[in-house]
Amino acid sequence: MIDKKHMVPTKLLWVDLEMTGLTPSKDVILEIAVEITDFDFKPLASFEARIQQPRQLVADLMKDNAFWDAYPENRDDFLDKLDSAKTSQQVEQELVALVRTQFGDEPAILAGNSIHADRGFIEYHWPELFSLLHYRVLDVTAWKVVMQGKYGIEYTKKETHRAFDDIHESIEELQFYLKNTNM
Repeated sequence: MIDKKHMVPTKLLWVDLEMTGLTPSKDVILEIAVEITDFDFKPLASFEARIQQPRQLVADLMKDNAFWDAYPENRDDFLDKLDSAKTSQQVEQELVALVRTQFGDEPAILAGNSIHADRGFIEYHWPELFSLLHYRVLDVTAWKVVMQGKYGIEYTKKETHRAFDDIHESIEELQFYLKNTNM
């Protein structure tokens, strides 16, 4: 058994979820993107999927939601493609297989922006995948707080709010901070 506390990670599991809202027990996952990288941020494997959800449920959860009102093209795109998506169970099984293949016995370190929100949805909706995660995370948002507060350094995001775009932007943002602190 791996000692998670003293384990030195070799890879990162970058994840971004698009959800109907921020409450795992009420809201649902619409889309997931995954990028597995080494610590030089070289891509090792990728995964992307939309999750099938009942159309009326998604529409109801998006209704009167300021976030979705601000991104109507994304809202409409998700609603239009719900029927062609994979089931949540299919997506979880594919992700479990990917993590097991890429990480072996090493617990996967979840990485991304405000990754605690994604982690909460994974724990609630995909417990088998959650069981493969390390308790530690790499949250780029924590870097943002330090870089803005201590150094006055800002990274400007494109704000596309599509899972795969957001992952790549999170990786670029962390690289930007590392470069600007001479690490």
